[in-house]
Amino acid sequence: MLKLPYELRIGWRYTRAGRSTRRNGFISFISGVSMLGIALGVAALIIVLSVMNGFQKEVRDRMLGVVSHIEVYAGGAQALPDIELALSQARSHPEVIGASPFIAAQALLARGEDMKGVMVRGIDPAREHEVTDLAKGAQAAVMSQLVPGGFGVVLGSELARSLGLRQGDRVTLVAPSGQITPGGVLPRLKQMTVVGTFDSGHFEYDSALAMVHVEDAAKIFRLEGPSGVRLKLRDLHLARKVADDLSRTMSGDLFIRDWTRQNRTWFAAVQVEKRMMFIILTLIVAVAAFNLVSTLVMTVTDKRADIAILRTLGASPGSIMGIFVVQGAMVGVIGTLAGLLLGLGVAFNIDVIVPALEQALGASFLPKDIYLISRMPSDPQQADIVPVTVIALLLAFVATLYPSWRASRVNPAEALRYE
Repeated sequence: MLKLPYELRIGWRYTRAGRSTRRNGFISFISGVSMLGIALGVAALIIVLSVMNGFQKEVRDRMLGVVSHIEVYAGGAQALPDIELALSQARSHPEVIGASPFIAAQALLARGEDMKGVMVRGIDPAREHEVTDLAKGAQAAVMSQLVPGGFGVVLGSELARSLGLRQGDRVTLVAPSGQITPGGVLPRLKQMTVVGTFDSGHFEYDSALAMVHVEDAAKIFRLEGPSGVRLKLRDLHLARKVADDLSRTMSGDLFIRDWTRQNRTWFAAVQVEKRMMFIILTLIVAVAAFNLVSTLVMTVTDKRADIAILRTLGASPGSIMGIFVVQGAMVGVIGTLAGLLLGLGVAFNIDVIVPALEQALGASFLPKDIYLISRMPSDPQQADIVPVTVIALLLAFVATLYPSWRASRVNPAEALRYE
């Protein structure tokens, strides 16, 4: 039978802190509090980082269901001189798997006295499915209602709801460029028919995006053709590299923008928040880990006689130090593993836990009209979990060094004088 070194056996026995005296019971309680503090700190770190990862991934995926990976467009709200050439050059890149022409412009949408500022996007329904998910599945039938010369419009669900519009209703589109008449500049108005709505799950787009046929958009905004090309990539994470490649290979004075640059501020803010939350919550783990210092100091004081006896039996100072390092490390390991299991359990089941809490409390943690998404997402990632676990174990180990060193310096004669 494998026999463990006596440092491990004694350290583990001290970790359990026998209940022979009231003092031992108190030390065991403090040790348990330290263990619980480490567990809760590790669990909080894993849960918070997982939720932030999930939030970022959910918003990104929903956003990329509406916007394209890369946009190539002419400056000054002008039409591309040769749209077919731009499409062929863009498709020639091996990472590009879809391309579609578009027009993007700001306008006002009015119904009676209600008026909303909207982003009007002119699309080609036959090609739109190549670059976004909005033209796939059930939404494809809605997009197919956009025909040249029909002046139909597909509205975001929240935009249609705010204006009280349904399929078949008429709405007025007010273009920013006016008509010059003898009486002055008059706004350009166009009656549009609502042919359907879409729901991307992203409130920002559902409340402010209107889509029309690209040929109708060209007539409304007085363009000779599409103003740009939208691209979809095989790997969305290569968007910046592909954009740089296209800027060198595509002919003409073109502007190229990838999805990371379109939303740079938002993604940068999320990364800063994630780093700050990691630092703040790591301090919680640090406080819990350094509670081990007081626990071990009290244990060393309580076990001075035991230390003296071990020294007289031939135990070296290093062995004595190892006993208390083992005790503190055991608390750190057990607390970290408990926190890891608790954190992962909550992170992987947060889609069940949060709705249950909302129902029990009668509240909504993520109101749809305030936040970009209405449910709590979670995406535990190994790149976050491993550093959290390692840092918690290191902090617990560092916290054991000074009390263990103090134990190794106990003088047997002094410790046994009054025993």
